[in-house]
Amino acid sequence: MATMKSEDTKPKRQPAAKRTAEAAPSENRTGRAPAEETPRAAAEEPAGTPIPTPEAALGLWMTWMKQNMAGMNGGGMGMGTGAPNASGDAAQPWWAVNADAMSGTLLASGVEQFQRFIAADPMLASIDKVWNANPLREVIPVDWSEAVRALRIVWLRSLRDPAKAMTRSAELNMQIWTSAFEAWNSAGARWWGLTTGAPASGDKRFDAPEWHSNPVYRTLKDMYLLASDFLLRQGLEDDDMDPKERERIAFHLRQFVDAMSPSLLLLSNPVALRRAMETGGASLADGARNLLHDLREGKLSMVDATAFEPGRNLAVTPGKVVYRNRLLELIQYTPVTEKVHQVPILIMPPWINKFYILDMQPKNSMVKYLVEQGYTVFMVSWKNPDASMEDITFEDYMNLGPLSAADVVRDITGSPTVNPIGYCIGGTLLAMTLAYLSAKGDTRFNSATFMVSMQDFSRVGDSAFFMDEPQIDFIEQQMMERGYLDSREMANMFNLLRSNDLIWSNVVNNYLLGGKPPAFDLLYWNSDGTRMARAAHSWYLRNTYVENNLIKPGKIQLGGVPIDLGKIKLDIYAVGAEKDHIVPWTSAWRITQLTGGKVRYVMATSGHIAGIINHPAGRKGSYSVLDGDKALDTPEKWLEAAEKNQGSWWVDWNRWLAEHAGEKVPAPALGSDKHPPLCDAPGTYVLEK
Repeated sequence: MATMKSEDTKPKRQPAAKRTAEAAPSENRTGRAPAEETPRAAAEEPAGTPIPTPEAALGLWMTWMKQNMAGMNGGGMGMGTGAPNASGDAAQPWWAVNADAMSGTLLASGVEQFQRFIAADPMLASIDKVWNANPLREVIPVDWSEAVRALRIVWLRSLRDPAKAMTRSAELNMQIWTSAFEAWNSAGARWWGLTTGAPASGDKRFDAPEWHSNPVYRTLKDMYLLASDFLLRQGLEDDDMDPKERERIAFHLRQFVDAMSPSLLLLSNPVALRRAMETGGASLADGARNLLHDLREGKLSMVDATAFEPGRNLAVTPGKVVYRNRLLELIQYTPVTEKVHQVPILIMPPWINKFYILDMQPKNSMVKYLVEQGYTVFMVSWKNPDASMEDITFEDYMNLGPLSAADVVRDITGSPTVNPIGYCIGGTLLAMTLAYLSAKGDTRFNSATFMVSMQDFSRVGDSAFFMDEPQIDFIEQQMMERGYLDSREMANMFNLLRSNDLIWSNVVNNYLLGGKPPAFDLLYWNSDGTRMARAAHSWYLRNTYVENNLIKPGKIQLGGVPIDLGKIKLDIYAVGAEKDHIVPWTSAWRITQLTGGKVRYVMATSGHIAGIINHPAGRKGSYSVLDGDKALDTPEKWLEAAEKNQGSWWVDWNRWLAEHAGEKVPAPALGSDKHPPLCDAPGTYVLEK
């Protein structure tokens, strides 16, 4: 048992930027003997030391890189493997970061064996050469030290049962040889005109026909997929590992295998090679220019930034800014019906993104849909904080946000109550505000809608990998230096959650194919990020992701008032999304248990964005709903009893809203004597970069 404990020992994790700085004091980060000395290192391997080459599963298809990348450490690229750091000592190898923090006799021995193994293994040697010589490391946010740590843990745990490890490796080898035989046999059959080819894999990275018709490419693809699956299963199958640690290892293994895809290299990407030949090499020149541009910008280009602009072809629903303070602009939208529901709607989007995700283009705008249904709609547009706003608190967000906005809405419309809507973190703020008002006996809010919003942070989805305490310590350190959290830090986190779609597909398009980034409105919004004010964001992270204080009655105080979600008695409509990787639908469902009012919970299909932005005219997806679901004590029981409906949940929501929005009255004017219109929608705050 002591041995097992030492193998599972986890060094205190530092965030990626900090680790990179410590692990790379000079341009060379390998700290290993030059490439020509690798055979000598292998020869010095003590007899009997296990060299489990099959455990390095991806080496089965990566060994070809040894020839293709030979000499990459030379050529004046400044990437030699033996350069000393500023102190004269050898630079710490990237694959051994934090190894000295791990303890235990067997573990120390295993790490030593692992380091010697890496020095001799062509796959890991190739990875080291490629990545250290690859300028992509400046624009791709993959946390390589965590990926290597995950590989190391999997390898060390396999040492506990060498026989089992060898059996698994033998099975993998058999699968690979079988797959290769089938690929070449199929190619031979096609040459004789007996078959038309292998079926598609369903993986968009391998859609090109060569991946299925050419036996070389098909073998390479199959070896990669089999090895990837083998490695991921290795990281998930140990029952004695802490579940959160197992999930973390699986996540970083996934980042590793995605980054090692053969489709990401010119020499093994048939589409890129064909494009290069068709253009006479012009695509490669364009790709180099794209890479140089991204290196100057310090980030990967994901969208054509010139194709869109709020107010021009995004956020175009007519309206006026009727109020402005240091944290928000309040937009009132122009009515399109003579009469509207008496109770107006106030939408509070997250301040980690711009509001216009809810008003993208007319065909999918939630704002336009609500206005057409006869509601008076107000939208909060949050200011993009700078260093001068570092002392803004979460309490300021409540006072200058929903409380101030609700006063303005009531003054303009004459309605004593408002129906608020909170999206994502805007819903978390709304929940605290409702609890605050309930404790004070303030009834300005009539009913509330929560969209993919968390109050219980015990299950936070894939974002948990970026929200452990060492990571938050580093985030706070950055904010202390700048006064805010840079928007790119948040963007990197969310992009890694869907790295194949949001990172690697753009690497192929921009650099290998030399293409322009796509003109896609959703990607433009995704890249149009906002900064986080230091004090408010630090308080939010500590009280939600770290300590989960919101579900503890009285643990949080705002304005001297203890926050207790159970005191919220108004009716609630809550929406989760089935495939949401940021707010799992089971976490969004928890509001049915935490508040004291009647909750109608709906689970939409798709993810965090597509599950919410689903105009009924699109006739896509479905939603599940169940009346009286407070009696069910688990989300699984709720799902089993819920009724599934085709189409958009907006239709069901509209019926619920109408029941809570009062009678129809003449539409109010835009603004009032006290709050006259200041400028046209979408205002000025949304344009700030």
